[in-house]
Amino acid sequence: MSRFDYVVENISDEIRIDKWICEQNQEISRSMLQKLLKENQVTVNGKAVSKSYKINNGDCISVEIPEPVELDVLPENIPIEIVYEDDDLLVVNKPKGMVVHPAAGNYNGTLVNALLYHCKGRLSSINGVIRPGIVHRIDKNTSGLLIVAKTDKAHTGLAEQIKAHTFTREYQAVICGRLKDSNGIVEAPIGRHPVERKKMCVTDKNSKDAKTEYTVLDEFNGYSHIKLKLYTGRTHQIRVHMSYIGHPVYGDDVYGKASKLCEGQCLHAKKIGFVHPINGEYYEFDSELPDYFTNVLNKLSK
Repeated sequence: MSRFDYVVENISDEIRIDKWICEQNQEISRSMLQKLLKENQVTVNGKAVSKSYKINNGDCISVEIPEPVELDVLPENIPIEIVYEDDDLLVVNKPKGMVVHPAAGNYNGTLVNALLYHCKGRLSSINGVIRPGIVHRIDKNTSGLLIVAKTDKAHTGLAEQIKAHTFTREYQAVICGRLKDSNGIVEAPIGRHPVERKKMCVTDKNSKDAKTEYTVLDEFNGYSHIKLKLYTGRTHQIRVHMSYIGHPVYGDDVYGKASKLCEGQCLHAKKIGFVHPINGEYYEFDSELPDYFTNVLNKLSK
């Protein structure tokens, strides 16, 4: 069981306890917190309170989160494109529409289910039963390259590189509008959206630094094909940053608007590079743009 303790200080307006706690801890969603409140897992000054409780300066708040019930994740014979594989890791080219690991509403048909079958269960255990081998993720409707660890040692070494921002990660996207400059950098902190908890946003509150570089590859009537380099790896970073500067990723129905040409954002993780955590050599892999992406380019160019 995890426990978080807070002391309320320096508030001047009335604020509900669920909203205040979510602002302090981005890992707790509003829906999760309301469930914890209902189950008397949230106390103020030692007493359980309801979600309508208004906090006061000096309140001592405790939140207890029970350990999650582990699910059985089963191997599934789902075809996946393996770009590279050795005894320690593999690089996969994930198709658009595939979820990386099981979660609410997606307990099968995920990349993890496919990996368990392909690797015969030999995946790192660091991220537990639900996310074995998963070192980093890309969104369901983002296609492209990601690395999977087979051993805990490989996983640790790769995770350290991600933390140090030494990975090479290059994406391509189609965005709405034409950029003023052919090359530029968006440097703006990203955190959880204060109201829509499934979304991220540019904010100075409970956020982390984020940096994205873009280069224009081609321009159409009202759209642009761009290359992007990630210096950090925040959740939805490219989608949030491009929307923030007024050029959302084409087809992004969360940070922009949906399109009939493709389901979800036109965004592809094209290149990835890293130092192999076991042999110390630098590896870099590039992938072709998938059909859905080239179809969008062809339609827009006409």
